[in-house]
Amino acid sequence: MRRHLEVALALALIALAGCNRQSKKVIAVIPKGNAHVFWQTVHAGAVAASREGAVDIIWNGPATETDYTGQLKVVDAMINRRVDAIALAPIDRQAMVGVVERANSAGIPVIIFDSGIDTDKFVAQVTTDNYHAGELAGERMAKLLGGAGHQSGRPKSKVAILAVQPGAASTTAREQGFQDIIKKNYPFIEIVDKQYGMAEVATSLTKAENILTGHPDLDGIFASNESSTAGAAQALRDRNSKVKLVGFDWSPSILDDLKSGIIDSVVVQDPFRMGQEAVRLAIDALARKQVAKINNLAPKLIDRDNLNTPEVQAQLNPDLKKYL
Repeated sequence: MRRHLEVALALALIALAGCNRQSKKVIAVIPKGNAHVFWQTVHAGAVAASREGAVDIIWNGPATETDYTGQLKVVDAMINRRVDAIALAPIDRQAMVGVVERANSAGIPVIIFDSGIDTDKFVAQVTTDNYHAGELAGERMAKLLGGAGHQSGRPKSKVAILAVQPGAASTTAREQGFQDIIKKNYPFIEIVDKQYGMAEVATSLTKAENILTGHPDLDGIFASNESSTAGAAQALRDRNSKVKLVGFDWSPSILDDLKSGIIDSVVVQDPFRMGQEAVRLAIDALARKQVAKINNLAPKLIDRDNLNTPEVQAQLNPDLKKYL
């Protein structure tokens, strides 16, 4: 009899444990892609928050940052799976509206991160202040080109933008911030070209080469994400060019080019914190806590002077192996 009771108790405990596992909340975290160091760092931050909040995350994104159709399918699959919440970095601010509104109608709270979207049917948004980030890049470019074109009769300094892709809210805001600050404050600088690298290093390299060939008197390039920065740096390295490059985001190769002087500076985000905050906001929403609708993270300009400061190193080098 006692043996039967022990077995029954053990089975009850197993069943209880199973119920606890089943009741653990599941949050789908859907990035724009997976290849860039940026997204790997976002992933690590999301995992860190999931451990803090005792939730499970499903990390799933399209193969490339231009595949909004693939991202739509991932979001649809997560809605059909009835995950508890979704954190989404929209590839296209208009194309993703339908699935976000569908998730909202299904009672699944949506957190938007990295890029904005053309609907308000989400619980919260956490992004870098991308417009200001573009302004920082413009200010840096103006400082690098200071004096050129100031004197009467001197030609204007010429710069180009190696952009990412049309429709991406985050990078479009950076590019607009750069253009606006140049136009407003620095009439001695002329933006002579803008081409799209489509979030791929190879395409960005080709576009950067086209820009340099088309404008042999170019003075500077602003590259507005990781792949465009890497592509522009490669083009400058291949030509041994002295054109000033202000980039965006970072990777080991970008860091090497910054140290060597091919890249003057980069504006960086805090992708670890972005992933962490996106999941934290989802956890709070599931707990029925009040959350701020819009949450902006400050960008930071990195150059060789501040690269090795403890603050910058901590932001650039989180321990990814601890989480991934």
